[in-house]
Amino acid sequence: MGRLLLVAATAIAAALASSAGVALSQDKTMSFFVTSVGSGKGADLGGLKGADAHCASLAEAAGVTGKTWHAYLSSSTEDARDRIGKGPWFNAKGEKIADDVASLHGDANGITKQTALTEKGEMVNGRGDKPNRHDMLTGSKPDGTKIADQTCGDWTMSGAEGVAMMGHHDRTGLDDSAAAKSWNSSHASRGGCSQEALKGTGGDGLFYCFAVE
Repeated sequence: MGRLLLVAATAIAAALASSAGVALSQDKTMSFFVTSVGSGKGADLGGLKGADAHCASLAEAAGVTGKTWHAYLSSSTEDARDRIGKGPWFNAKGEKIADDVASLHGDANGITKQTALTEKGEMVNGRGDKPNRHDMLTGSKPDGTKIADQTCGDWTMSGAEGVAMMGHHDRTGLDDSAAAKSWNSSHASRGGCSQEALKGTGGDGLFYCFAVE
């Protein structure tokens, strides 16, 4: 009798572990993407609220609903790393980008040209492609905290004034420096915050979106 109970308990435990594993593996729906298009007004995204709304609109158009989306952008009062939830995050193909905030900002995160896909599951042009679109607006330091006066007026400016810090989604730049390979803090914009200024350094006003779980 005791043996039967032990076998039964073992079977139940195995079943529970298996179902837990399935539950954990099921939510690989998209929770990270690069915007396929920007606002069209350079770094003027309508502030953080406008950027968040842009993320949500693109995700919903791609068929992903029921999630709250935030742009990975710092402002004068917020750090990008504090806006994006706890993780883990997956791209449109179910590939893991990072387990949590710490790993996202560490060397082992999964952001590359091949994985930093749009909400449509498409790759974004990088260095060597025409046109190059690898500059992602972030306004952030490598650790995801804000950089003073490098957010294009908290994402409301689109003219010749202002500066935005940007990262390279393809982890590629002019050299092998850490900055050139940084996904979130490579270099500042030159010539202001306009669409043309962003294009001039290899950008298009694109940015990262994360689902806040």
